[in-house]
Amino acid sequence: MRTLWQHCHVATMVDGRYSIIEDAAIVTSGGVIEWLGPRSEMRPVEAQRTVDLGNAWVTPGMIDCHTHAVFGGNRSGEFEQRLQGVGYAEIAAQGGGIASTVRATRAASEDELFDSARQRVQALMRDGVTTIEIKSGYGLDLASERKMLRVARRLAEELPLGVRTTCLAAHALPPEYAGRADDYIAHICDQMLPALAAEGLVDAVDAFCEHLAFSPAQVEQVFITARELGLPVKLHAEQLSSLHGSSLAARYQALSADHLEFMTEEDAVAMAEAGTVAVLLPGAFYFLRETQLPPMEALRRHGVRIALASDLNPGTSPGLSLRLMLNMGCTLFRMTPEEALAGVTIHAATALGMGDTHGSLEVGKVADFVAWQIERPADLAYWLGGDLPKRVVRKGHEISH
Repeated sequence: MRTLWQHCHVATMVDGRYSIIEDAAIVTSGGVIEWLGPRSEMRPVEAQRTVDLGNAWVTPGMIDCHTHAVFGGNRSGEFEQRLQGVGYAEIAAQGGGIASTVRATRAASEDELFDSARQRVQALMRDGVTTIEIKSGYGLDLASERKMLRVARRLAEELPLGVRTTCLAAHALPPEYAGRADDYIAHICDQMLPALAAEGLVDAVDAFCEHLAFSPAQVEQVFITARELGLPVKLHAEQLSSLHGSSLAARYQALSADHLEFMTEEDAVAMAEAGTVAVLLPGAFYFLRETQLPPMEALRRHGVRIALASDLNPGTSPGLSLRLMLNMGCTLFRMTPEEALAGVTIHAATALGMGDTHGSLEVGKVADFVAWQIERPADLAYWLGGDLPKRVVRKGHEISH
C-alpha cells in the first residue's frame, strides 16, 4: 500500500546531520521510502492512504545498538547493598554480581526469559525505538546461550521491532571453567559459535576485553573463529583500563567498539581507518559513577562515527529509555543534541551493519520513522523522561500513537 505522509518537518540524519526538510512529504510503499522532499516539489501521487502528521517533526526510528535485554533475575538488591556500603568483592563472595545473573538465566525457562525481556523491550519501544541489538552472554554454556538467542529471535517475530542478535559467550568466565580461561575460549571457538551460527541464531560476535574478563590474545581467537564463520565482530573495550582492544577490533574491521572510556588517540586513529563505530554507553558511566570520560575530541578529530546506546543490563545499566541516553550523552559526554540524535539513528545503524537500509530517511531505505510533537529536534535530548507524544511507523505501517 502506498501512503502519503505530509504536513511535517523532517530531520533526515543523512551524513549524521539534521539535514532538515521543512514542510516535507514522505511517500512509502512496500515498507520502504519511495519519495521524500519538500511538499511543494512533490508530483501528484496515487496514494491509497494520506496521513496528516499535524506539523510534527519526523526522525528516523531510533536504534538501540547495544543491549543485554534478555536475562534472568534482578540485581536491585545489590544496588541497594552498594549504596549501604557493601563492597563489590563482598557482594561477589555472596554469590552476587554477574554470577547471580548467570544462575538465574540458566534456571529460567525460555518462556520466562521471553516474558521478562518483552516488558523491557516494550519500554524501549515506547521511546521510539524501532530496532535493537540483543546480546547473549548470561548463559555461558551452549544450551543457555542458545536459549537467550532464541528468545531474541522470538521477540522480533512477535513484536513490531527489528532485532539483531549478537553472541557474547566471551562475556565472563563460567564457574565450571574457573582458572581455565583458555579452555573456555577454546570451547567457544570449537563448539559454541559453530553450533549457534549453524542454527541461524547469530548476526554478530562480541567479547569483553578487560583484565577481569578476557585478554586481547583470547579475544583474537574468538575473532578468528567469527571470521571463519563469516560473522562480523564487535567488542566491549577500554571500559576500565587500556588494553588497546579497540585497535584489535579495528584490525578485524569490527562493526563497533563499545564503552571506550580509556581508549587512546592511537586507538581512535585505528578505528577511523577501519570504519569501526565508537558506541558510547553513558548509562553505565552514570550508574557506576565513573569519572574517566571517553576521549571525545580525539574521536571527533579523527572522524570516528559515534553512536549511543542504552547498554540495558541488570548489573551496570538498568536503563529502559534510549531517549534518556541522548540527554546523558549531552550532559555527561558533552555531545551536541545533533550528535546524540545521529548516535541513535544513522551511526547506530552502521554499528549494526545496517547503515545501507536503516538509520536515515532517504529514498530506498526502510520506512522506519517517528513523528514527534515537539518544537525542534533538540527536544529529544532536552526532556528528561516522560512519554513525548508521537506516532511510530515501522516498515511503512503505524504501530502506535
